[in-house]
Amino acid sequence: MITLITIVHIIVCFFIIVVVLLQSGKSGDIAAAFGGMGSQTAFGPRGAASALSKATTWSAVIFMVTSITLSIVVARRPAATSVFSGVKPDHTKSQPAAPAQKPAVPAQK
Repeated sequence: MITLITIVHIIVCFFIIVVVLLQSGKSGDIAAAFGGMGSQTAFGPRGAASALSKATTWSAVIFMVTSITLSIVVARRPAATSVFSGVKPDHTKSQPAAPAQKPAVPAQK
């Protein structure tokens, strides 16, 4: 179950990236709205939503649902295990560092 949700989550992530990159920027229209009449105003009503904006909205909703679902499933696991849980500490291999030797002082003539 968790594998299926993770796969859907990753696919939705890539889909959001593609859809957002395909959309046209609106910064030029916002800048033009303050100085003149652009095709869209900065704070005015928006026209009908395009297919890309609808796809972005739905993929964002799916992304949020899968994110919340994954976090709930992982939090409800009985016992979290660590990658070091089966490793026994080996104290014989670790030795304290030897003190540094002082450099030899050359003889004075």
